[in-house]
Amino acid sequence: MSVLRSSRWAYGALAWLIFFVLSHVVLVLFPGDDPTGDGPWGMTAYVVYNVVLIVMSAVGAAVVVATARPPARLLPRWVLLTPLWIGSVLLVVRGVPGMAENLLMVTGIRRGGFVGTQDISVGEFWAGIGINTYFFTGAVLLVATTVSYARRSREGWQQRSAAPSR
Repeated sequence: MSVLRSSRWAYGALAWLIFFVLSHVVLVLFPGDDPTGDGPWGMTAYVVYNVVLIVMSAVGAAVVVATARPPARLLPRWVLLTPLWIGSVLLVVRGVPGMAENLLMVTGIRRGGFVGTQDISVGEFWAGIGINTYFFTGAVLLVATTVSYARRSREGWQQRSAAPSR
């Protein structure tokens, strides 16, 4: 079986999504002193934003599990592929620039990343590296899950459509 036809990617994406959900639940329950970062938004917007992320990620977790389970074969392909592609695009848009930022930071070209100040602390430096790497990893896992499911489900769909009708 080809690597990009394996359903194992879904379990990696599931682990990533579970961690994402749990970390945002913690952020909502224990927001700290100023979770809004002195932005123009208030605490309500902060909570709503995080709850939306939690719901989207929980739905994503159910979808990636469905791609690896036999009952998913009963669903139309688009029901699973639509949220998979949307999630993949969102994570690529966040993860790929984050990895580019990591390269700028690690090489010393721009220690603060794209928009940060040059005089960040060691803790901020490594936190930025870790967060960017985390999102890039999520992008890789979800894109691989999406491609894998698209390939595996296409084969099943082609076999069903080629079956003689009664």
